[in-house]
Amino acid sequence: MITTNPFEDRDGDKLREECGIFGVLGARDAAAMTALGLHALQHRGQEAVGITSFDGQEFFSRRGIGHVAQNFSSGQAIAELPGMMAAGHVRYSTTGGSGLRNVQPLFADLAAGGFAIAHNGNISNAMFLKRDLVQKGAIFQSTSDTEVIIHLVATSRYPTLLDRFVDVLRLVEGAYSLICMTPEGMIACRDPLGIRPLVMGKLGDAVVFASESVALDVVGADMVREVEPGELVQVALDGSIQTHRPFGDTPQRPCIFEHVYFSRPDSILGGRSVYEVRKAIGTQLALENPADADLVIPVPDSGVPAALGYAQQSGIPFELGIIRSHYVGRTFIQPSDGARNADVKRKHNANRALVAGKRIVLIDDSIVRGTTSLKIVQMMREAGAREVHFRVASPPTEHSCFYGVDTPERSKLLAARMDIAAMAEFIQADSLAFVSIDGLYRAVGEVQRNSTCPQYCDACFTGDYPTRLTDMGDRAPGCSPVKLKAKPAKVA
Repeated sequence: MITTNPFEDRDGDKLREECGIFGVLGARDAAAMTALGLHALQHRGQEAVGITSFDGQEFFSRRGIGHVAQNFSSGQAIAELPGMMAAGHVRYSTTGGSGLRNVQPLFADLAAGGFAIAHNGNISNAMFLKRDLVQKGAIFQSTSDTEVIIHLVATSRYPTLLDRFVDVLRLVEGAYSLICMTPEGMIACRDPLGIRPLVMGKLGDAVVFASESVALDVVGADMVREVEPGELVQVALDGSIQTHRPFGDTPQRPCIFEHVYFSRPDSILGGRSVYEVRKAIGTQLALENPADADLVIPVPDSGVPAALGYAQQSGIPFELGIIRSHYVGRTFIQPSDGARNADVKRKHNANRALVAGKRIVLIDDSIVRGTTSLKIVQMMREAGAREVHFRVASPPTEHSCFYGVDTPERSKLLAARMDIAAMAEFIQADSLAFVSIDGLYRAVGEVQRNSTCPQYCDACFTGDYPTRLTDMGDRAPGCSPVKLKAKPAKVA
């Protein structure tokens, strides 16, 4: 049953992570702990959730459409998932579409026994690999790119499951953090560039893996470290741990947008507080793009840390000029077109008494299509704002992501179609500015971006994709729509 989703964005005007993953081995209440960990990762995927457990003899799975609390809040649901090992997944579909058949973890009985897999990311040559598998007789049960991994493991000729798994990872392109369960234990790994995040923790004798450190905090586990790019961590049922690095040392390229938006601000990423990085981005934004204004106002909730940094650096007071409702969902009755156009006002409302007559700086994390930004600027003007200056805590998003982030096709990205002056005119702001790519890198602790070998995956900003894009025909970096310029001002 599809139910309320307070995070829904009807305009598709926010970049959204595809999913979050969590796994634990060695806990008596493994399924309950997994459900709690997934609840902390709910922001990474609100469409569906699944948990698979193993009791030493048999695998058990439960999946559902909707949020974690809607599917795993009852004792009965958890009782259906016995055992001391469990893995789970929260999902927002990009590759494969919606529906229960695509909800992870995916499970299959292989010759070596049961095999369950939870995947965060996107395999950019999945269609190429799938065509070959289908021609050889493989029968797919889902349309998820993750199922390709299962079929490749099943058909690999290497003798051990670990060797088969490594063999498969050498064939796939793109981004992945994976948690896999077998009758022998759990395997967690990241792609060689470390595009998608994965951390490891401990709770007593239990070993825990999660997409973000905040999930470890919520279940009471201590963070041990991040799983390194290209590393496989193998945990046996007795709790013994082995690490493998089949890809050698490769330059890291973790997703920089995790710092900008995806990760929860109370997570630690790359050894840095996400919250502090976002404040630092706001500081860089103020240094690069000052504004003569009375108030700094965040677009809640993702714009708050950057707005604090901007206000502290600029000396302009920080105020909550937009109040967000946390009780908005897809089941809200919309009797007319006019009501549909009120989506933003249902989620955000101007603090009119504060805004009226003021020159304001609005801070948001990104501009995707621009439709939400336009509505928020209009809302500020209707509330009486004298001037609205829009500042963005990321560079212009000009390119689509093919590594597990839901982005519109490039022709629908506002920054791919317009220069900044035209974008400002489109959203009806008095001025518009973005943090520079080097400013973003300074905020995450680098001196600047290394254009020869970038320290992060920033392809959504630069078009510099770190891997081949086989399913796209390697055409994605060169797809450059013509940018529109702002119309010249009319002379009276």
